[in-house]
Amino acid sequence: MDARDPTKRHVVLIGFMGAGKSARGQEVAARIGRPFVDVDREIETNAGDTIVEIFRSWGEAAFREIEEETAGEALTSPEPKVIALGGGALGSEATRRLLRERATAVLVEVDPGDAWERVRSSDRPLARDEEAFRRLYEQRLPVYEEAADVVARSSDDVVLAAGGVDVRVGALELLGELPGDRPAALVADAHVAGIYGADAQLALGERLVSTHTVPRGEEAKTVAVCERLWQELRLDRGGTVVALGGGCTTDVAGFAAATYLRGIPWAAVPTTLVGQVDAGIGGKTAIDLRQGKNLVGAFHWPVRTLIDPTLLETLPEAERRAGLAEVVKTGLLSGERLWELADAELVRRCAVYKTAVSLRDPHDRGERAVLNLGHTFAHALEAAAEYEPVTHGQAVALGLRAALRLSVDHLGLDPAVAEDADAVLAPLPVPVQLERAWAALGRDKKVEGGRVKLVLLEAPGKPVYGIELPDEDVRRALESLVA
Repeated sequence: MDARDPTKRHVVLIGFMGAGKSARGQEVAARIGRPFVDVDREIETNAGDTIVEIFRSWGEAAFREIEEETAGEALTSPEPKVIALGGGALGSEATRRLLRERATAVLVEVDPGDAWERVRSSDRPLARDEEAFRRLYEQRLPVYEEAADVVARSSDDVVLAAGGVDVRVGALELLGELPGDRPAALVADAHVAGIYGADAQLALGERLVSTHTVPRGEEAKTVAVCERLWQELRLDRGGTVVALGGGCTTDVAGFAAATYLRGIPWAAVPTTLVGQVDAGIGGKTAIDLRQGKNLVGAFHWPVRTLIDPTLLETLPEAERRAGLAEVVKTGLLSGERLWELADAELVRRCAVYKTAVSLRDPHDRGERAVLNLGHTFAHALEAAAEYEPVTHGQAVALGLRAALRLSVDHLGLDPAVAEDADAVLAPLPVPVQLERAWAALGRDKKVEGGRVKLVLLEAPGKPVYGIELPDEDVRRALESLVA
């Protein structure tokens, strides 16, 4: 199990009895597509008896031995799981060691008074007296806090933790807390470096060994820029590439990290709306070819994705509009009008959605295709324009227009949904050569057996992927986007 890749680590819920670890663990496991293990239930199944009876018949010391063994079996499993530990399981040093080595520990907080009300009528052996219950809580709390990588107040918090995604004000300062203690190289475009580079360097401290600049926008995503990064990097296989900037910066820096020395860790610090709600999350890295967008890339999940919504305050309006298209896409997929939320909540909700989908399908072999809603058309327009002057946001907005109109015609989507999205984004057709766009669409990554596979929408929150339509319908939709 990779000690630094969040997708290879167990997600372990820790905390006091009555915190709701089992219910939350089951929910999160379903949301991110992992098996769920409740250590207490495993003990009862294996022993053929309840925990109450084990305590009564064998004593607490014997129970703790069984608990340590059962927790160890779960934590040493090669398949990443969501695991709920009992309230006293961290009394074992062996369990704490495995937690550090193989898991992301998530503390599920609970007020002791609330916990008591939840368990007072149960038959839990350590919930007989409220005063003793509260003393036990105070005794265990420091152990939980020391072991926790993340504190969760909701299931969304646990989903983000499973993906190594941290959304909070001041997230940039957390660069100093990246896993391990090996050297780091900072990659940013000159504009972003001028605004946030000093803060990133300060946070990395003595770990920072080099800084590297890349062009802004799609100009960064070329073979030449990637080759220059390969030549400049002086990290060993334990080093970390830190990508600071928009989606193009995280794409090229992530791909450089994925291929340098056959793969070294990297961290994403997205500073644009596109990056924070989409491009910086999920481990897709890529560069462009003249024939198409993102045709050369790798799946390489960041060890951390640090998202600070306050960084959007310096974002030019044009880049905010570009990011809005991805927000509308995510809202349509989730069935929620996310674009109407304030920045902090908007970014968080989009990040949660993309993290969950990406964890369920990390290598884009199935459900993750829904994230391409509108993008087959968008990438074709970008490639036809050679990425100038068509922006990614403009192309995605137009791509959504085409996908939603086809959804109305072929899947019965309510026309009001398409009209609403179009009113929010209001994209204008772009001046590109139709034949070049059509050729680029034919080279899209979602083409199989020469047939374009589209993502369409039956209704908000009900995307369908792998849809084949007649070429004339797809071409007509593409033509409607060209000035």
